[in-house]
Amino acid sequence: MEEAALRRLLVELAGSLFARGFSVGSAGNISVRLPDGYLITPTNSSLGRLDPARLARLDAGFAHVDGDPPSKEVFMHRAFYGARPEAQAVVHLHSTMATAIACLPDVDPDNPIPPLTPYFVMRIGRRMPVLPYYRPGDPAMEPAIAQAARDARAVLLANHGPVVSGRSLTDAVYAAEELEEAAKLALLLRGSNPGLLTAAQVNDLLATFGS
Repeated sequence: MEEAALRRLLVELAGSLFARGFSVGSAGNISVRLPDGYLITPTNSSLGRLDPARLARLDAGFAHVDGDPPSKEVFMHRAFYGARPEAQAVVHLHSTMATAIACLPDVDPDNPIPPLTPYFVMRIGRRMPVLPYYRPGDPAMEPAIAQAARDARAVLLANHGPVVSGRSLTDAVYAAEELEEAAKLALLLRGSNPGLLTAAQVNDLLATFGS
């Protein structure tokens, strides 16, 4: 997809996320890989009021070369792109249900959301760890994200929110949306004994739809 079309798509998808409450105020950021660099939402911008022409453009080394100044959390995106060569886009949100899961002290830090639906497994994969708390904007979280991303398409930042990668911009947004729905289900079923997908069923999904 040419850059102009990617800019328009990013703004369209970001606006849809904002309109449905997946982000509020200036929370959240989205990036997409280009042949020679990256596009990322500007710092202190609202996902609901982006201008395609003012998206920050970064070169292949993540230096700012055009557009408004990039999100101060660009290092989250750099960590995923470095760890997952197939990643073409990264979405970071403060979506309510996923963030709620990231605030619970008694969830499994390696898999805080169990395999309740095939769609969660198909979009997010086998593993989605919760990383320790870091102050927002603290670049010290970059190596922690990079290490986790080696075998995880997405992570939850404790008391902060999800960071999700995808093989395309649309795929990354769909995965972030599916994560939010899975978190909602997990919270609704908390304290009960729901039926989970078996290991064999998870393996079959990953073999069919990709790990």
